[in-house]
Amino acid sequence: MAPHLLAVAVAVAAIIATVSLLAPGAAAYPWPVCGTSNDFEPNSTYQANLNLLAAMLPNNVSASPVLYATAVVGAVPEQVWGMGLCRGDANASSCLACLTQAFQDLPNDCSYNKDAAIYYDPCTLHYSDVHTLADDDTGPTTMSYNINNNANVTSDPARFERLLAALVNATAEHAASNSTRRFATGEADADFDRQFPKVYALAQCTPDQTPAQCRKCLAGLISQSLDGFQNNIGGRVLWVNCTWRYETSPFFNGPAMVRLASSSSPPAAAAAGGGERKYSVFIVVLAVVLPTLAALNLVFCFCFWRRPAPQAKQSQPMYSTEAEDVETVDSMMIDVSALRAATGNFDESNKLGEGGFGAVYKVSCWRTGVSFVQGVLPDGDEIAVKRLSKSSTQGVEELKNELALVARLRHRNLVRLVGVCLEQQERLLVYEFVPNRSLDLVLFGTDTREPLSWEQRYRIINGIARGLQYLHEDSQLKVVHRDLKASNILLDVEMNPKISDFGLARIFGRDQTQAVTSRVVGTYGYLAPEYLMRGNYSVKSDAFSFGVMVLEIVTGRKNNGSSHKSGDLLTTVWEHWEAGTVAELVDPSLGGSFPEGDVLRCIHIGLLCVQGDPAARPVMSSVVTMLGTDTVTLQAPSKPGFFARKSGTSTTVSADDGSI
Repeated sequence: MAPHLLAVAVAVAAIIATVSLLAPGAAAYPWPVCGTSNDFEPNSTYQANLNLLAAMLPNNVSASPVLYATAVVGAVPEQVWGMGLCRGDANASSCLACLTQAFQDLPNDCSYNKDAAIYYDPCTLHYSDVHTLADDDTGPTTMSYNINNNANVTSDPARFERLLAALVNATAEHAASNSTRRFATGEADADFDRQFPKVYALAQCTPDQTPAQCRKCLAGLISQSLDGFQNNIGGRVLWVNCTWRYETSPFFNGPAMVRLASSSSPPAAAAAGGGERKYSVFIVVLAVVLPTLAALNLVFCFCFWRRPAPQAKQSQPMYSTEAEDVETVDSMMIDVSALRAATGNFDESNKLGEGGFGAVYKVSCWRTGVSFVQGVLPDGDEIAVKRLSKSSTQGVEELKNELALVARLRHRNLVRLVGVCLEQQERLLVYEFVPNRSLDLVLFGTDTREPLSWEQRYRIINGIARGLQYLHEDSQLKVVHRDLKASNILLDVEMNPKISDFGLARIFGRDQTQAVTSRVVGTYGYLAPEYLMRGNYSVKSDAFSFGVMVLEIVTGRKNNGSSHKSGDLLTTVWEHWEAGTVAELVDPSLGGSFPEGDVLRCIHIGLLCVQGDPAARPVMSSVVTMLGTDTVTLQAPSKPGFFARKSGTSTTVSADDGSI
């Protein structure tokens, strides 16, 4: 792998917001990972359901031809979802024994945790009160485990890296596309190293994934972690949806399915019937890695990256230190001259929008001559550059806050930070380009495109909820956004939502429930009453803002608009809810084409989120569950919290005495 590729991959791996456990050396199995969001009581219904799951799941998995099964026991909110997966080279008896042992160990290791996983060499067990989908790459990210085998390859380590990348990715491709078990093993000759003459690899996904889903899952894990092993003679990344491993000694049963004859020869994959077929190393590597690395390679067009310091090989702290923040920022620096050239010196014709912070510019990225293995990466990727207005009095602090946060957060429903520039009095953040602009413009602007369908609206609501769940509960940080509004929700090419603008966000301690400020920040119409009136903010104030957006998305009306006969949108919705006529408020652009039950459920959830009492508002994991099933009985809402409007307009308050 080229040095600049390694540098950028290490930098990006350093800011992945996954709480993983890094075990130096060859630790002994099993490895349990306990969730932190929900607990259950002894002798509770959840405990009884977990016992029933333990009685059935090991048998179901071992009887399956792919050694994989899932099961659901009980009813929400005490429902238990579980999955068991055995390694593709295991047999039914060892699989049954492994999972039986797992159900004995895991409840003891993770006492009363509703969400837990445990990894053994031949099997994996995961159970939770939340159903994990096959393609849910934002699922139990806290359920991952990284292990290094710390001895190093010393003979031509750069060549070893190239051989390892080719082997791992060829093995992953075979697992994704040539195996019903979504499992593959690989072997390569390291003929240049007498001490470690061979390298072995393994890749596996849960068999319910499609080839594309498996490829995406493995590519994500490999791109995030491969270079972090830095010439170690072995390493593995374990996750409930997919896993990969390599060693310089044999560790799997049976012959390798993929074989690389030498570091310079193309790999041969042994077909199930004993035949072989040839691959180009370049094609195999690109087929697996490029879908994930395409975004990373945006930065190559600038050619001004600084190489970050190597990652340490010890346990990683749950919260980043100030030194880590400095290293992360340094690794993401982009030369200002490159951004000036890419934006036409920030020409007005390239401007996407402008707010209190400053302007946002679209950039087309060209990458002439940048190579990966034996090929040239495709051109045409786009980014957006966020430029601090020189007249802004508070934007520098917002930018520092946003950078410190976003660099450590990664989720499909958060806008992704690509780089930063702090040169020549410029303050620039470089983001992925999100082509369909903001939810505010799509809902309330003069956009002449087709209005959002109900399916798109529901996907947006659900995506925002998942992004907030990640911020509040699932990331390595506990983050309160404080400025959630439709204009800060960006829509990608498939109209999936991405939460943006973290300039006003604050990090909470894991046990912290609220904070108080003497100066309120945010946008009128979205501010929770306890925050607006007393300066109290928490994850529940974000829930209030989310509830406002849900009602705006369903009705197509702004909360702070002046068209409501009885005042603000919340009051209007509540009056119609009490009268049983709330369906009359659904956005007329839908033309009556919507499932009334789903729409009413979304309005119900929106009203629960805007309750005056913060304690009465649901947490976002509960909201995601409510949106995902109609079997959960929703509590009756009460009248929404107080809404204040300033001069009939949406006003953003930008001063704050808090600090990150």
